[in-house]
Amino acid sequence: MTQNIASMSIVVRDYDEAIQWYCGVLGFTLVEDTPLTDTKRWVRVAPAESSDFTLLLARAVTPEQSSRIGNQTGGRVFLFLNTDNFWRD
Repeated sequence: MTQNIASMSIVVRDYDEAIQWYCGVLGFTLVEDTPLTDTKRWVRVAPAESSDFTLLLARAVTPEQSSRIGNQTGGRVFLFLNTDNFWRD
């Protein structure tokens, strides 16, 4: 059996703000933006050339979740993005 990590969630303040950052600034692709309820969406983004991996943008809804925005890994590096053009990306 082949294994890979297909997706991982990241807590964000606002869906649209996060989409703008990942897609507008970092050049990721919006893979899915599906409303689940009036306040919850299933939002996945992926690096432009990624065939398998996505980030699930999960909007914080509790004070504890909100306290983790921007510090989900205890101040350590969160993701390593490979690129063929550092200055472009």
